[in-house]
Amino acid sequence: MQVNSNQNNKFVPDRKLKLMDQVKQVMRYHHYAYKTEQAYCEWIMRYIKFHNKKHPAKMGKSEIETYLSYLATHANVAASTQRQALNALVFLYDKVLLQEISGELALIRSRKNRRPPVVMSQDEVARVLQEISGVHALMLQLLYGCGLRLMECLRLRIKDIDFERKKIFVRDGKGSKDRVTLFPNELHKSLQMHIKKVQKLHQQDVKEGYGEVWLPHALNRKYANAATLCSSASVRLRASSGKVMVCGLSLLLEYA
Repeated sequence: MQVNSNQNNKFVPDRKLKLMDQVKQVMRYHHYAYKTEQAYCEWIMRYIKFHNKKHPAKMGKSEIETYLSYLATHANVAASTQRQALNALVFLYDKVLLQEISGELALIRSRKNRRPPVVMSQDEVARVLQEISGVHALMLQLLYGCGLRLMECLRLRIKDIDFERKKIFVRDGKGSKDRVTLFPNELHKSLQMHIKKVQKLHQQDVKEGYGEVWLPHALNRKYANAATLCSSASVRLRASSGKVMVCGLSLLLEYA
């Protein structure tokens, strides 16, 4: 694959594409997370609309300062939100448009509110769990007991759960990093029962021509039958096209 680059060895997107498509092309070249891509694209679109749909290439430091100051003074956004908008615009000019923003930005910054974190007690968590049943209760128990983030729980696969060593393998977590987390004994029985139920449903789906799961990094081409193996799946959501759209622990709602 030929990679376009300028004299500074920076990736140059296809200038024939629309601006937002160029942004996505550069972000995917640098392997940004999909949620980061969504957030950056949203901020860039807001920036363009704020300046009456003027092309960013025709704007610069002054317009960036005006918009970011507006977020602090009129939109009353949090400091972290303003910082995310700043990062999105810096990415746009530095990585996509390849325009240097010289000097420090003179903008009105959002005020940082230092508040202590609100942490639920064990008793409060127990009372919440008592009000929830089924798959949702199992999800919350995994989030709380294993320290999983929401999307990490949704993407769990059977092969990533090690009952013998009491560990769960988290794949492609925050920052595209893998890690191993603890798996409490109290959750073993519930999850084993859940997996048995899923295995039966998976076998039935395969017989009916369904039962495929999404596989990352073109693995479905490298391993033709892997998408139908139950070890690859946890829970499936059947699509009208006959394909399975996504696998994840929370998506057994139609079977719950």
